[in-house]
Amino acid sequence: MGRSVAGSPGSRGKGPRTRAAQTVGMRLLQLGLAVVVLVAWELLVRARVIDPFFFPLPSDIFQTVWLWISSGYVFPHLWITMQEALLAFAVGAAAGLALGFVLARVAFLERLFQPFLQMFNALPRVVLAPIFLLWFGLGIWSKVAFGFTLVFFIVFFNTLEGVKSVDRVLIDNARMLGASEKQLLRHVFIPSALTWIFSSLHISVGFAITGAVVGEYLGASGGVGYAIAQAQGVFDTKGVFAGMFILMIVVLIIDLIVNRIERHLLRWRPAQSA
Repeated sequence: MGRSVAGSPGSRGKGPRTRAAQTVGMRLLQLGLAVVVLVAWELLVRARVIDPFFFPLPSDIFQTVWLWISSGYVFPHLWITMQEALLAFAVGAAAGLALGFVLARVAFLERLFQPFLQMFNALPRVVLAPIFLLWFGLGIWSKVAFGFTLVFFIVFFNTLEGVKSVDRVLIDNARMLGASEKQLLRHVFIPSALTWIFSSLHISVGFAITGAVVGEYLGASGGVGYAIAQAQGVFDTKGVFAGMFILMIVVLIIDLIVNRIERHLLRWRPAQSA
């Protein structure tokens, strides 16, 4: 009599609360792991097991990070890098999505362009950076072009495979019900391929920032990559690691935002069990 059955008011809310507790627990474990690694790094450097010239103390790195933030030194550089990365991410993702959907739906175009796309994808991206510097100069657009080449192919190939992997029976059933190509795209292909698309977007966020920083490192007048190159030029390893830590924190924040958007757009999916 007093037991609550599945779906009864007594059992409602346990699932969300359990998932929230698991999420908090995992975040605490991740934080604990990071603390253990940093403490071990600090102790090994102080014990002279690790050379402090190549791996400075984490406490000194965080002090440099705080100095860069409190003095405002890093913010102009970070703003330049974020502009380059966001533009590269937006343009590369949009082009990859559009071309991926078109080639997945038109088999003739896929066969026509496939060898050329494979060849361009095989090119080492670092080789293209000096060319983009010659074409677009030291300004923002050479970094955007470099980041575009990293983002585009990741999004394109994932979108292509995501759309091609849609269940053929589902497509045929939608056509039998009178769905047009536009309705198929909106109600069948896009929802079915969203998992593939967001998987590529998670990876592309880091690659967009990587493209911007590498481009700045090779030639720029501002940006986090430029700040890291300046620190390396005077053998300031604390500055190099400080720039790396700041970039990692920024990528983590952006990835959390992408995760939130993904959960919102894929809220129609049934919740996966632990």
